[in-house]
Amino acid sequence: MNELPLTLADWLAHCERLHRKTIDLSLERVARVKQRLALDFEVPLFTIGGTNGKGSTCAMLEAILLQSGWRVGVHTSPHLVRFEERCRINGEIVDGAALLPHFAAVEEARGDEELTFFEFTLLVILRHFASQPLDAVVLEVGLGGRLDAVNAFDTDCAILTSIDLDHMEYLGPDRESIGREKVAIARPGRPLIVGDPVPPQAVLDHAAAIGAELWRFGVDFNYSGDKQQWNWAGRARRHAGLAYPALRGANQLLNASGVLAALEAMRDRLPVTAQAVRNGLALVELPGRFQIVPGEPTLVLDVAHNPHAVATLAANLDQMGFYPRTHAVFGAMADKDLDAMLERMLPLVDAWHLPLLPTARAALPAALRLRLEAVRESLRQRGAVLPPDAPIHEHADPAAALRAAVAGADPADRILVFGSFYTVGGVLEHGVPRLTARHLS
Repeated sequence: MNELPLTLADWLAHCERLHRKTIDLSLERVARVKQRLALDFEVPLFTIGGTNGKGSTCAMLEAILLQSGWRVGVHTSPHLVRFEERCRINGEIVDGAALLPHFAAVEEARGDEELTFFEFTLLVILRHFASQPLDAVVLEVGLGGRLDAVNAFDTDCAILTSIDLDHMEYLGPDRESIGREKVAIARPGRPLIVGDPVPPQAVLDHAAAIGAELWRFGVDFNYSGDKQQWNWAGRARRHAGLAYPALRGANQLLNASGVLAALEAMRDRLPVTAQAVRNGLALVELPGRFQIVPGEPTLVLDVAHNPHAVATLAANLDQMGFYPRTHAVFGAMADKDLDAMLERMLPLVDAWHLPLLPTARAALPAALRLRLEAVRESLRQRGAVLPPDAPIHEHADPAAALRAAVAGADPADRILVFGSFYTVGGVLEHGVPRLTARHLS
């Protein structure tokens, strides 16, 4: 390449073209470029892995550290609307222009290495972090753990959230195989926080084999609570009378518990106050995770994109109270277990809106319609009670699907946008929608 790209958009397009595959799990390429960049961190580094709950865990950990006065860099993926969302410093999304010198540096260092988009941009963001006066770095694993590019960086504290079936073509056919891949982010002698209440035995065996400092939910830390408040207890610290996290959903207490365990495990290097815990959990924000937007109708946004996350979403929806009808905007990747996801949601949805998503991996609306109809018929044959004749509509994009859902809704109804990040991001592209049913205008 003779001339370097000049804009963020041009660099991202360049990164898309470098590798023949979108996903090519390997550490060798990243490790070699990392070495050429002399890229490492002296400050504590947290690595967050798991099937679901990674983004929420990163956000809560970040919020509490910031409330204690620590300077924090956070890398997450994927993004909802803008690439820059993947890089936050002290709670603020980075200005894309600040990344341009780091794109150029990674391009020079990579030589002939064919980095994937994720690998290249991870190195860019971490080089930017290395140039900043930070006290802690938080990295969300992209896929799996053992061969994910994030694992080229040695963690000081690993957090494993839930472990369930997803990306099985890469990680294995069962929870044991997937757990074995994900737990490889742990390091000998360093804390490994396991938030899954029933972790695969492979996770426990690996922790013992490498001598990781295992913190296990239900053994080394736990929570309790009622409708008003909750309490957390670790090995030496306790937090009583906590308000529920600002992130909604019952599963967030598990995520918050893992965060508090990580902070106790790292207290010698990054002490936090009890007030910082309270403030951080009260102020944390993360779009698209059971995000409820008031309006008429109510809007619910959730990036639940696998059966485990959809099961949690269904339980959370059930706790919301009564809505006459639920209208769903749903789009997902074709390689997901669509039938299992639809089985959970079909009893709850009165009308379906299926958008075309801007990626070749996505299931086409016509294919989703066929899956919906087949699963609905299968459920009815098994005696399930479903909304009668829930219509199915196809749309050109998520925004069009949302407009159609609003047009067909009454003020007291609920509109649910869920599935892929592309689905939720598509309705957030121009800001958070504030809905008003047509006949109220």
